Parts: sequence; C-alpha cells; structure tokens
Amino acid sequence: MIVWLAACAWGQSPPPPPATVLTIGSTTVSVEIADDPAEREHGLMKRETLGADQGMLFVYPDERPRNFWMKDTSLPLSIAYLDAQGRIVRIADMTPFDTSPVPSVRPAMYALEVNQGWFTRHAVQVGASAKGVPPQSQR
Repeated sequence: MIVWLAACAWGQSPPPPPATVLTIGSTTVSVEIADDPAEREHGLMKRETLGADQGMLFVYPDERPRNFWMKDTSLPLSIAYLDAQGRIVRIADMTPFDTSPVPSVRPAMYALEVNQGWFTRHAVQVGASAKGVPPQSQR
C-alpha cells in the first residue's frame, strides 16, 4: 500500500486490480475488477492499450442508474451495463476524452468496458447474460 501511495504521489498509475474471466454466450473476456471507489474512479484512464479480449468490470454495492464518461481515456471503448443478475441492459460506444455522460438508462450493478466494437464482433446483445460476475461490492 505504501509503495502504491508513493507511486501515485509521483504521478504513476496505481497497480491494476485483480482479474477474472467472464463468459458471455460462447465467448470469454478477461477483466480487471474495479470494486472499490478509487478503482472505479480511475478505471481505464491513462491506459494506452487494452488487449483484444480484455476489459474492466466495475462492480457496485447496489443496482441503480449509472453514468460513465471518458475523461482522460484515450482508448475508444464500448460499455455494457449489467443488472444485478449479470444481464446486459444497455450497450453503448464511447468517444475518447469525451466528458459527456453515457447513461445506463436502466438500473445497473455492473459496467463492463472493452475495446470499441468488441460486443458487435462477438454478437453480444442487450439481454445476454455474463457468467462469472463477482458478488456486489461491499465498498
């Protein structure tokens, strides 16, 4: 923890959060888990690359409407909002550095960010379920 705080004080990014694999339909994606306020706030900001079948899963303590933006994020991303059961309720593309909110429209407990176009390439649509989502965040 002290090393991470010192790194942040010198402008370095925090270490990546733990990872897990989600299965959506017949495809898988390796995701970093952002389940505390600091990890959720930092997200994929300042990243320069993201692997083809990698992403970040934001885990919240409750299910409610969510909004994401792309402040300090140079990667073109797509986002899927998922309800408490892991079912996708909305998919949207996001524009690098755009600070306009991208709303979930429906209540969501999870948000999955991947490279833009990933959902289309894998034929993942609203209504699909993700298996392997962790339980709600306690933070």
